[in-house]
Amino acid sequence: MRVLIGGGSGFVGRELTRLLRDRGHEVTVISRQPGPGKITWGELESRGLPPCEGAVNLAGENLMNPLRWWNESYKKDLFSSRIDTTKTLAQAIAASPSPPHSWVLVTGVACYKPSLEAEYTEDSSWTPFDLLSRLVKEWEAAACLPESVAKTTKQVVIRPGAVLGRDGGAMKQMLLPFWLGLGGTLGSGRQPFPWIHVADLAGIIAHALEPPTDTSPPAVPQVFNGVAPALNTNYEFTKELGRVLRRPTIFPVPGFVMNALMGSERAVVLTQGQKVKPKRTLESGFQYKYPDLTSALREIVGS
Repeated sequence: MRVLIGGGSGFVGRELTRLLRDRGHEVTVISRQPGPGKITWGELESRGLPPCEGAVNLAGENLMNPLRWWNESYKKDLFSSRIDTTKTLAQAIAASPSPPHSWVLVTGVACYKPSLEAEYTEDSSWTPFDLLSRLVKEWEAAACLPESVAKTTKQVVIRPGAVLGRDGGAMKQMLLPFWLGLGGTLGSGRQPFPWIHVADLAGIIAHALEPPTDTSPPAVPQVFNGVAPALNTNYEFTKELGRVLRRPTIFPVPGFVMNALMGSERAVVLTQGQKVKPKRTLESGFQYKYPDLTSALREIVGS
């Protein structure tokens, strides 16, 4: 199978590329920079979709980029980097004389309203309520294919939680303070913390890329929650990471400090959370390698 990956050189993209190549698939990465095994977004627009059986979009400005101040220009980049690339790929798929059998977009759980009580599955209805949920709405809408193409191309949306892994994602910024013994809960610590190991997220995407079993896939995208089946709070995550690292976790970071450092619209990702269940992901037969925090964190910190 030949797979085209938008944003394939990022944290999740590298893991997915490795997994697909290990399984004997060919991968072409869409990138801003040309190079071997790559095409640029400009080439995709001018030349159209190269022959492929599957397409994935992972492109987007890093929401947690510590080097960028939370301002209008950054927010604009967050939207355009996700929505424009998704539109470009969806249009290329729609215009292709032989579109791929699977088209996968990876968004996020920010569409679900933070709550200490509510539990969300892929069937939960939602309406945008803040900046990041509006982003998810527009992003997912940009991926929709015309009905004529949707008859043969399976459309999938995967909504991951915090992606944990050794060489990027949420852990990259967390490990240093924890190693120094300065780790602690964020905000109240009671907020749910939906997470997934990067290897499992890559596995769910690869699973979604498989050809549709029915001859006419549904006209609307199938949604899969890309989260581990374990429902954890920020407090549980903090304590488990401290235990695996053998470090104290006694320095809580109050919500107002997070808001001041990151901007309140961005800090909600860490100070508030949602109980998200991977109901359809489990029903699809996907087998998690790291279904619980202990196994995931041990793999990441190598203990």
